[in-house]
Amino acid sequence: MALGAPDCQVYDAPVNDRYGRDVLAGDWKAARGGRATPIEAETGLVVEDVETGWCGAVVAVEKAGGMQVVHLEDRRGRVKGFPLGPGFLVEGRPAVLTVPTARRKADLAQARKAASRTASGSIAAPRTPARVARRSRLFVEGRHDAELVEKVWGDDLRAEGVVVEMLDGVDDLAALIRDFAPTADRRMGVLVDHLVPGTKEYRIVEEARRVRRYAQHVCIVGHPYVDVWESVRPERLGWERWPTIPRGTSWKHGILAELGWPHETQADVARGWKRILGTVRSYADLQPELLGRVEELIDFVTVGASGGPIAGQDG
Repeated sequence: MALGAPDCQVYDAPVNDRYGRDVLAGDWKAARGGRATPIEAETGLVVEDVETGWCGAVVAVEKAGGMQVVHLEDRRGRVKGFPLGPGFLVEGRPAVLTVPTARRKADLAQARKAASRTASGSIAAPRTPARVARRSRLFVEGRHDAELVEKVWGDDLRAEGVVVEMLDGVDDLAALIRDFAPTADRRMGVLVDHLVPGTKEYRIVEEARRVRRYAQHVCIVGHPYVDVWESVRPERLGWERWPTIPRGTSWKHGILAELGWPHETQADVARGWKRILGTVRSYADLQPELLGRVEELIDFVTVGASGGPIAGQDG
């Protein structure tokens, strides 16, 4: 064979691309399976959590721990919660779960409804200029009573122009009535703690009833609790019922000790009451024995009730 070009067929050899194709070519930001699509987490929607592989149908969406949570029920009936948002697959495609529109509308309607009512449950009156205070007054035994009444009924009382005044106890209630000298247009409502037969408070009210000159312009009512603290529903503090404090032990200090809170000084008592008061959101967090009595007093000093003998609460 003559020397020269080899007697063979020549092929174009492929280029050996050690690095593959250009990774920046095309839409390199796009996720596998496509970009995530916002989808409302409607009840019954079947989704998969990408991180855990949990697959199930949406059974609820709720707010918990400051975030929206979607609950998924798998085919075995087990339910598990996940943070609402990205990280899900719907029919194999990335999805961002969002709060259902109907749910958002319901939440908004509920919020508007709540905003239209005061803490006492009354329909909130339109904003108006400050009203001149009535001459009638509502008296309570001490600071804690006044703060509780303000928190729940404050908006109502301001709308009606009713001032709440604190008494440093009711040991000389008859003298307080004479000093105030109530009249038909200057009524006096008084809220008394622990007003049950046989107590010191009951005897004080009985004596006040003898002030006949002012009887029809005064309304005295009370609740059966040792202290106004006890009118807060015990569930707000994690109890089924308020504990019984042994005789000889300061009731408030004993309650704070039961709660495991500081209780040695009056400053501890003040801070403890602030914490208890902080658990009260509306009238629903108070015992009915207090609710009815305060409403009765407000009616008496604002509606112009017909009057009558000084009333006692028999427990």
